[in-house]
Amino acid sequence: MLLVNTLAKNKMSTSVIQINNINISQSAGVVISNLSLTVNKGEFVYLLGKTGSGKSSVLKCLYGEIGLTSGTATVAGYELSKINKKEIPFLRRKLGIVFQDFQLLTDRSIYENLRFVLTATGWKDEEQIKKQINSVLEKVGLTGKHTKMPYEISGGEQQRVAIARSLLNQPEIILADEPTGNLDPDTSAEIMKLLIDISKTGTSVLFATHDMLLYNRFPARTLKCENGVVLEVKN
Repeated sequence: MLLVNTLAKNKMSTSVIQINNINISQSAGVVISNLSLTVNKGEFVYLLGKTGSGKSSVLKCLYGEIGLTSGTATVAGYELSKINKKEIPFLRRKLGIVFQDFQLLTDRSIYENLRFVLTATGWKDEEQIKKQINSVLEKVGLTGKHTKMPYEISGGEQQRVAIARSLLNQPEIILADEPTGNLDPDTSAEIMKLLIDISKTGTSVLFATHDMLLYNRFPARTLKCENGVVLEVKN
């Protein structure tokens, strides 16, 4: 019994997402039913499904955009069924969120895009800000690009900036919502390799996509959204 309890505790200590029998609803009704899943520290996990299958709703639930209607969900230490609005910004600081359309501020440089996030989340020391920005740009292969404006770099580089932005506060999890949707196949592969490498450093990645070519090229643990449920695919 002691061994079983120890194993259970070890599993809990490594999980960054723990969901038990939740329903996710939008205005039109229940989108996802009876969702249960665990994502552990440093895992790369696909959330696979057609457009409109509920992938984005799952991610929105995880970062507090959509509430739960049943069950329990713990994300980066926060119990979503009990979280209040004031706590949601603190939850999101423990998450990195990457979207399909980059969402960069077009009127300022790459450096200022990243500095804006840091100052908005409480960073004050300019030397520490500079050090952190240089660190994340190095991680995504954009050293020396900090003075560029978003329109001066390629789509793939803009997505790398978005990934750098997601890493600024050293998140436990990156939630990536179709991050290669606007990119060509070669650039998509580069972004995939980058996110897989990030997961190997200990930051979990939940990667939502409908791109089967990309999925087949980079196999990994897979959850599939279909007909209002999410099931694990046995590879």
